Amino acid sequence: MAQDRNVTDAKNPGDGAGHGEVGTVAVLGPGGVGGLLAALLARAGHRVICLAGEETAHALRTSGIQVRSARFGDFRARVEADTVLREPVDACLITVKHPALDAALTRVPPEVMGDALLVPFLNGVEHPAALRARYRPDRVAPAAIRVESTRTAPGEITHGSPFAEIDLTGTGVPRARLDALAAAFTAAGPAVRVLDDETATLWAKMAFLAPLALLTTRYRVPVGEIRTRHRAELTALVEETVAVSRACGAPLDPAEAVARYDAFPPATRSSMQRDAEAGRPLELDAIGGALLRAASRHGIPVPVASRLVGELGGPTT
Repeated sequence: MAQDRNVTDAKNPGDGAGHGEVGTVAVLGPGGVGGLLAALLARAGHRVICLAGEETAHALRTSGIQVRSARFGDFRARVEADTVLREPVDACLITVKHPALDAALTRVPPEVMGDALLVPFLNGVEHPAALRARYRPDRVAPAAIRVESTRTAPGEITHGSPFAEIDLTGTGVPRARLDALAAAFTAAGPAVRVLDDETATLWAKMAFLAPLALLTTRYRVPVGEIRTRHRAELTALVEETVAVSRACGAPLDPAEAVARYDAFPPATRSSMQRDAEAGRPLELDAIGGALLRAASRHGIPVPVASRLVGELGGPTT
């Protein structure tokens, strides 16, 4: 089981390579999540470089990022912006969606990244291996974030959830590097844990996210209606995803998982649901597809998940 430690201090010693503090952070994809994190880090005093298309980069260079948040307040943060990373940074946050990942990574040349931490805030469980094949393996530090945050226009972010919680991990990444980044996030606002078990961390999120994403997107309703009108299906799907997660190394309790849905604000929508409503490409393969592939590898039947993925237009095997 993953071991964790809450990070509350603002600074930590580095790993002996001059990385005790996080100074410059690049953010690839300043959308709902990336824009919120970029603005919070910039407000906390870090140099932030947002990487995006020319139109978005121009808007950010001109006006910065406007955040509206009951949790963090309403504020505008100044950031730098470019279409490609042109200099070394301390960390690069990957906050694009899976369908845009391959194209977006051309903005982050491996030779420029060097010793920087690469921190993917991506849904699913299969992306760390792909990123380690492209970048320095011992600097890929996957993160999971629990937040509802939406980009309403370039540089305009609405943070709708009363929380923003980050789990940071990374097999082979020096612990001091993770601690330093976690401290920077914590000082900027989000609650952060550094977790030792990368597999358990990613599957713990997958076990929660997959039912939420598949059900809210399939029925086009927020979580409040899912946990009432579709509760039996929610419970069955949670049991399936927990069974797969356990086989993959994340020992979870289905009752605790269902209780987390009950604690969410009833109007909460998943990011996949918002993408479907906006006509954007879905992360169906990264979430539903990855779940089905893992279930197949371990010989675990997942009839509810398979049906939902199929109904949403994805492969069922």
